[in-house]
Amino acid sequence: MKMYTTATAFLEALHEAGVSYIFANLGSDHPAIIESLARAKKENKELPTVITCPHEFVALSAAHGYAQATGEPQAVMVHVECGTQNLGGAVHNASRSRVPVLIFAGASPYTQEGELTGSRNEFIHWIQDVPDQRGIMRGYTKYDNEIRTGANVKQLVYRSLQIAKSDPTGPVYLMGPREAMEEETEPVTLDNELWEPISPGAIAPKQLEQLTNALVTAKNPLIVTSYLGRNTEAVEELVRLSEKLSIPVIESIPHQMNFPADHSMHLGSQWNTPGQNEQLAEADLVLVIDSDVPWIQMKNKPSDQATVYYLDVDPLKEEMPLWYIPSKQFLKADSHIALQQINQYIDDRCEVDLDMVSKRWEKFEDIHQKQMEEKRQVEQAKTDVITPEYLTACVREVIDEENTIVLNEGITNYGAISNHIGLNTPGSYYGSGAGSLGWNGGAAIGMKLAKSDKTIVSLTGDGSYLFSVPSTVHWMSNRYETPFLTVIYNNSGWKAPKMSTLGVHPRGVANETEGFWVNFDPAADLAKIAEAAGSAHPIKVEERSELKGILEEGLRIVQEGKSVVINVTIPHVYAKEEVDAGEQIPDLEAEVKK
Repeated sequence: MKMYTTATAFLEALHEAGVSYIFANLGSDHPAIIESLARAKKENKELPTVITCPHEFVALSAAHGYAQATGEPQAVMVHVECGTQNLGGAVHNASRSRVPVLIFAGASPYTQEGELTGSRNEFIHWIQDVPDQRGIMRGYTKYDNEIRTGANVKQLVYRSLQIAKSDPTGPVYLMGPREAMEEETEPVTLDNELWEPISPGAIAPKQLEQLTNALVTAKNPLIVTSYLGRNTEAVEELVRLSEKLSIPVIESIPHQMNFPADHSMHLGSQWNTPGQNEQLAEADLVLVIDSDVPWIQMKNKPSDQATVYYLDVDPLKEEMPLWYIPSKQFLKADSHIALQQINQYIDDRCEVDLDMVSKRWEKFEDIHQKQMEEKRQVEQAKTDVITPEYLTACVREVIDEENTIVLNEGITNYGAISNHIGLNTPGSYYGSGAGSLGWNGGAAIGMKLAKSDKTIVSLTGDGSYLFSVPSTVHWMSNRYETPFLTVIYNNSGWKAPKMSTLGVHPRGVANETEGFWVNFDPAADLAKIAEAAGSAHPIKVEERSELKGILEEGLRIVQEGKSVVINVTIPHVYAKEEVDAGEQIPDLEAEVKK
């Protein structure tokens, strides 16, 4: 007799809802899933492709990267509460980056004497039984539920994906005990059109009028964004608005390509650098679009006289316990639709002072050009040391931007990479959008699966490379033929904790004694990990004169179908000039005492 179980219906629902891949780390809770997959393969039944993932963090990072590149959620399958916890920081990343993904975990059986198919028959079924498995995820997911029967499992899958894809998008979590997944059930057919995500929001007419008139009449308007480019069509609308009114754009902690780097109105990106951004201080109106942290108040903020408007799908950051930026209006809307509304309103109803707009264009075009010249000067050789700026410039010069996706997990080199990579194509640049390190490796695999015609270039620090579980990453890359280029900005340590310490104690004992506990000495041959685990091609670079040629060679090998890891030596985390740079950081202790 042909068996049709809850597991069968679950897998069917994923396929019917448009899921292409299941990034799976299977365990003793998944016999029903495995049996259904095997039966489907035997019968040539189409289901999502299973990608075996030896580590759960990489599984979710891959789904994260796929969703960033396409907007489409994929499935991640893990083993009970242990596998759920092994997702670790990747759940934080998916949540904070607003990435849609469906995570499914089994659960320990709820019978132990053979009452039902799937009853407990291994010792771990007692050990892995916990009071609130779903609670592990509840602070990070938009929705969680337990599958209790096959009668409505498809409805639960459809509802989960509907919630995951509705703004603000994010991860969802389902769990299913063995007995429930083994239950025989009847097939159900659902209508996809009845489970669409909520429609994207727009600005209400009164608020649209107020905002647009404010933009048109402002003398020094400014736009700040971080992830507007998650919808590539929004970039074009932002460029239109910027050009209509000569409004400059600053990217704050960007994790998308939001605005063309070579555009005259682009004024670079800002990160944790101490010091006030001059254009932000001079602005009389600041429109923040799609940004969690548009500025850091202790270091850099608009003037008290500036008017701020905040536009985002989540303008109050309701999942962040401490967050506030006084704004004239908080507008909950989709940035693409909102920008279309603003542009249309200007065209139809506004009189623009063209003389003021023209003068503003000349001013910011000049500032943009000076910034570009300063960046090129920073990239030039002063010594034989490979600086992060020079390394990024070399990457910029060797890639074909139209056919490349660049990932940035450079941590203390985030700013150097985002300001010097100089990308202009929507969808060509991504960061994790969050704070747990290691996203880069799995994300590269997910993006290559999503965009097989693109060359994926991952720029990462040595710390974030190790966090990515490179052995798993490159085993998967080799098995599933997803080659990509990794460039490691190797400073032999974690520079971020050091800089954080200097930011609070710039003249403290840690600086005096160089005792930060962040160095990775003795050095490991990081690229060899990828070679051993996944036959990647390892290259080590210490000489500046060799760098550009080796990057070109690495790209050629990747395009031939083999992953490459280029381990580039940059100034050591304890390099003396870096410690001295701490003296330029404001004495925050003294400021607080004031």
